[in-house]
Amino acid sequence: MGFLTAARQGRQDDAELGKGLWRRAHDRFHRGLDRYHQVLEGVEDDQLYGELVEVANELAGLLERVRAVCVEAQRRSPSDGLDVPGPLAGVHRSLSKAGNSLATTAEAAAMLRLAVGPVPVGAASVHRRAESVFEQVADAERRLAEDAAGQ
Repeated sequence: MGFLTAARQGRQDDAELGKGLWRRAHDRFHRGLDRYHQVLEGVEDDQLYGELVEVANELAGLLERVRAVCVEAQRRSPSDGLDVPGPLAGVHRSLSKAGNSLATTAEAAAMLRLAVGPVPVGAASVHRRAESVFEQVADAERRLAEDAAGQ
């Protein structure tokens, strides 16, 4: 990404996500995805690489959903600090858990990359951890929808 493109994206992010809590949640998820993709670069086993790329593609599909939740949360409860707004505390908690789970998914992929010899169960541990990321993003979406219905 060029300097001007990055600056333009940063301004757009500031406008849509603010500079506080929701921006941090989005950026943390984005960094987790980047970390996972960096792990892929060192995988030498073709079969394992294929499994991990499949998971990477599925996780990358979540970024748009996370961004949508964060943009809507910023619209409802603008944040330029780190204070969690009461009505959307559950949304933030789910996004935080999703970011943590994504980091552990990348960690599990890194451990597989470092394994000596063939991995007998493939990327099962990575799939399990990735599933929790999907659940937590869905939970954030559900909580945001429940908050909208309650208003």
